Amino acid sequence: MQSDTLSSVAARLDSTPMSVALAWLLQRSPNILLIPGTSSVKHLRENVAGAGLQLSDDALGKLNAIAL
Repeated sequence: MQSDTLSSVAARLDSTPMSVALAWLLQRSPNILLIPGTSSVKHLRENVAGAGLQLSDDALGKLNAIAL
């Protein structure tokens, strides 16, 4: 269920589930400091993309629902 929701939101945004997950955490609270590890340039790009991704209220609602 969780991965399906992340994948669905990511597909609509032409993004990756990891970028969406990072964007979601950043938009949930301004007090969150994420320090994602990366083992490749591809993952670094994915992390940076997540920091710049803006999620709609609809996407946030769907993602918040899987956090419960």
